[in-house]
Amino acid sequence: MRKILTVVLLAVIAVMLIITVLEMPAIGDPANPTFNEIPQRYLEQGYEETGAVNMIASVITDYRAFDTIGEATVLFVAIAAAIANLKAH
Repeated sequence: MRKILTVVLLAVIAVMLIITVLEMPAIGDPANPTFNEIPQRYLEQGYEETGAVNMIASVITDYRAFDTIGEATVLFVAIAAAIANLKAH
């Protein structure tokens, strides 16, 4: 039962990561938002839109939350794999 649960959990994580990659814009595309007005908007309107005192924290938690949850998922999977390997022996 434990192996089945592990496989299901890993499959769900894999599907989430695949969906994330499919939603990403093409690399080097000049129409990417990163090459446009986005960084300037963060600096000019970030304090009013988020209400955060720390601009870095507001970008990470409000504007870039999708990336942050992806990074947290990677860390979670790494920790879960390490614990699974340590308990297996």
